[in-house]
Amino acid sequence: MDLTTSRELTAIAVEAARAVGEELRTAFRSRPDIRTKRDFHDPVTKHDLAAEERIREVLTARCPGSVVVGEEEGSKGEGDISWYVDPIDGTANFAAGLPFFCTSIAAAVDGAVVAGVVYDPVRDDEFTASRGGAFCNGEPLRSTGARTDREAVLLSSYPTPRDLAAEGEAALHRFARMVNAFATTRRPGSAALKLAHVAAGWSDVAYGTYVNAWDVAAGSLLVEQAGGVYIPLSGSLFTAGGYLACVGGFDLAGSVMAEVHAERRTA
Repeated sequence: MDLTTSRELTAIAVEAARAVGEELRTAFRSRPDIRTKRDFHDPVTKHDLAAEERIREVLTARCPGSVVVGEEEGSKGEGDISWYVDPIDGTANFAAGLPFFCTSIAAAVDGAVVAGVVYDPVRDDEFTASRGGAFCNGEPLRSTGARTDREAVLLSSYPTPRDLAAEGEAALHRFARMVNAFATTRRPGSAALKLAHVAAGWSDVAYGTYVNAWDVAAGSLLVEQAGGVYIPLSGSLFTAGGYLACVGGFDLAGSVMAEVHAERRTA
């Protein structure tokens, strides 16, 4: 895909994300009613559903003949361009009033992500990526930071309840090694926003399990276009699984994360 088209798709993604920004800011800290999906760890609110519907409207109007794959309503439409939409990535934070959530939208063509936005409506931070680079509020991003674990900030949701169910105490031992190896470990709760922060160099490493394409597609492009490293641990970001990302220049081979990933893969 040419750069002009990639940038045009990014602009459409931004328009769609900003179309729900004011609604999400207004609803934030209103303690909305919660329903659950897979289990009580997986919440959804009426605002997730309404935001995805509005985003679909913008995408189909501005880019007719495309597929929209959303977290809440699944896949709809036909065409060469596929949009991956998470209307609120970090719903548990949003519902509780914790200001770490975002809207994530990405466009993919022929199995490759070519455009994306991660929009933080609380801070009004707009992270955008195309084949022409990555930006935050129009300023170029460079994913640079720590080189070793002992200097680095790790953002990780591991272990999740599903990890604990699958791995038992081994998951806790792996998490203990991560906490001891890194200078700082945080569990902020939004895969897309974690990746945006790695792209910006505000954190150094991000790691997660049990994610889907709508969680990470835009963030993966942000990291790569900013000069960082994104690794889909399932082999493809379009296949549900884990991910590992780091700033450019980080010694991933020498990191405890390489050991953790190898152990989990062979367990």
